[in-house]
Formats: sequence, structure tokens, C-alpha cells
Amino acid sequence: MTGFARVEASDERASWVWELRSVNGKTLDLRFRLPSGLDRLETSLKAAISQSIQRGNIQISLQYGESPRMPVPSLNREALDAAVAIVDEVAGRLGETSGRLEAVLGMRGVIEIEDKPEDEGDLAAHQQRLLQSFVDGVGELAAMRLNEGGKITEFLLAHVAEIDRLTTAVKADPSRSADAIRARLGEQVNRLMETGGGRFDEDRLYQEAAMLATRADLQEEIERLESHISAAGTLLQGDGAIGRKLDFLAQEFNRECNTICSKSNAAGVTRLGLEMKVVIDQFREQIQNIQ
Repeated sequence: MTGFARVEASDERASWVWELRSVNGKTLDLRFRLPSGLDRLETSLKAAISQSIQRGNIQISLQYGESPRMPVPSLNREALDAAVAIVDEVAGRLGETSGRLEAVLGMRGVIEIEDKPEDEGDLAAHQQRLLQSFVDGVGELAAMRLNEGGKITEFLLAHVAEIDRLTTAVKADPSRSADAIRARLGEQVNRLMETGGGRFDEDRLYQEAAMLATRADLQEEIERLESHISAAGTLLQGDGAIGRKLDFLAQEFNRECNTICSKSNAAGVTRLGLEMKVVIDQFREQIQNIQ
């Protein structure tokens, strides 16, 4: 199922953008593009997304920019002692005392500028905000997929209704009536009599009659189709992940339809079976968009 989500967020440490793209897939296939150093989040990201999405090929990318850290000045006391000693010595010789503070602080190494030290609590809070913004993106993606899924469900219900209509048409086809079967059996008997030169082969007649009756009996296939139609309708009107179950039903639809076409001895039934195969193929294609 296709979908897209984009979430921007920031804090005092960094600014970032999550992008999630989803396309059809029978299983859940996740592809991550994370900056170096943040790939440690992948396990948590997988757990977060699998709670909402079960199928689809999903690409997740993170654009991440750290904010400049606030420099912190610190006093190097050893350097200060050495600098004061030098200033005192020079002042004593020259008799000069003005500007001593500036002279001392201006000496290299007395004042050192360092980055603000890492705080584990701040880092944990930052990672939590990073993960929460990802969860928000997953929610947006799932909502878009759900909206699209609602539209697809309508199409699938229409396909199921069409399969039901064609099944009913096969069930009511005149070729399945007792009179039609009797007429075809009579034709077979006449053909046997003609090819046998007027001699009546009773065993051959029984064989042909049994074969004709078997091919004309589509009741089991029709009943199984009706059962699958009911199951598909129930699934499509319910909640939860149903894609794999519908995949199975589509295979069963196709199996019964193929059997009907192979057993058919009437042009009308064959035509209906071929129409049904087209609808089933369309049904199977759309199922790939359902979770």
C-alpha cells in the first residue's frame, strides 16, 4: 500500500526530518537510511513501525543536523600561577602595575575554551524526542495507508460481488438442467450407435454416461465458491490485517474457476468461467494493496 509521511522536529541539540515512503509488498520490508552514529536506533525504529504496519516495502530516511554546542570557558590554574609569576617579575623590574589582570588573562593557556560536556540525561531525552517524532511519522503513514485501503476495499467488495454474480450465473446455466443433460446423453448414445455399426456396447454407454454426468456436475465447485465469497465479504468488512487471508482466498477462487472451465461442456459455462478468471486476477492485483 502506498503512502508518504514527513515530520520535522528540533531541540537544543539538533534539528531533523523523518521521511517515510511506502509501496506495495506481501511482507514488511524496511529499508533505513540513517546518519552515521544513529544507526543504533534501528532496532527501536523497527519495533515502533511493526506495531502499526504489517505489510509493505517501506523506506525510512533521516536528515539530521547538530546544533553548535555552547563553548564553556575554564581556568587552567597551573597556567595562571605561571602567568602571575611572570607578570609579577616583569612588574617588579619595571615598576609597572597597571593592566596586570588583562595581561594575565590574555596569556595563552590561562583561559581555555571547551565544548559543553556531554550529559547522559540530556542525550537520553534527545533520543526519546527523536524516536517520538518517528512514531508520529509512522502514525501519519499508517493513516494515509488506511485511507487508501478504505478506497481499495470498496473495489475489492465490487470484485467479490461480480464473482458472486458469475457464480450464480453458472449455477443457473441451462446446460446444468436435467433435460439438457438427458439430451446430451441421447446424442452420445446415437453417436455410439453410429460408430459401432448399430451394435450396442452397454459398457461403453455406461462409461460415456458417467463421464458426461461427472462433467455436468459443478455443484461442489459452486458450493466452494459460494463459501469463499462469503468469507471474503466477512474479511473485507472487518478490521485488522487481512491481506494474507485474502491472498489465500484468491488462490481458492482461481482453483475452483479453473475446475469449472475444465469440466465445462457448454459454451455458456466456459464463457462465464473465463469472465470470472479476469475478475479474480483483478482481485488478486488489488489485494497487494491491503495490509
